[in-house]
Amino acid sequence: MPCEKLLDHLRDHGIDFTFVEHAKAYSAEDVAHKTGVPGREFAKTVMVKLDGLMAMAVVPAASKVNFNLLREAAGAHTISLALEREFVSRFPDCELGAMPPFGNLYGLRVYADGSLAEADTITFNAGTHREVITMSWDDYETLVEPRLARFAYLALREERAAW
Repeated sequence: MPCEKLLDHLRDHGIDFTFVEHAKAYSAEDVAHKTGVPGREFAKTVMVKLDGLMAMAVVPAASKVNFNLLREAAGAHTISLALEREFVSRFPDCELGAMPPFGNLYGLRVYADGSLAEADTITFNAGTHREVITMSWDDYETLVEPRLARFAYLALREERAAW
């Protein structure tokens, strides 16, 4: 079942969105493929700590976070990847790894890679590994107010194959 908190938020604000169920998938690239969404329009959420504070970094499915660029964009002194045990309790209504990029609903600052703003729509996990939501980028930006910066990079295919 999708994240009710998110669905209620979208409905309360009169946002048009589509909801799609798909075969269970865990990686953002696999979800994008199974739902037929171009990887550059599928947003994955990466949990980070900036100066010790939890935050969301949102990047396209096939991208990775350049930690130095994000740290600079955030004006932080330190950055690290957050450990699952450090954030799992913040998302009691979501499956681990399927958190929607709506940090504002969970008291978190959101940083989105600027490349996501180049598409008309954004697609993301709806809180489970079997459901996604697609909505307009403009509506997403209005609701979440992410800080936009360029901090994503494409991983080389050879690097991905090694994982």
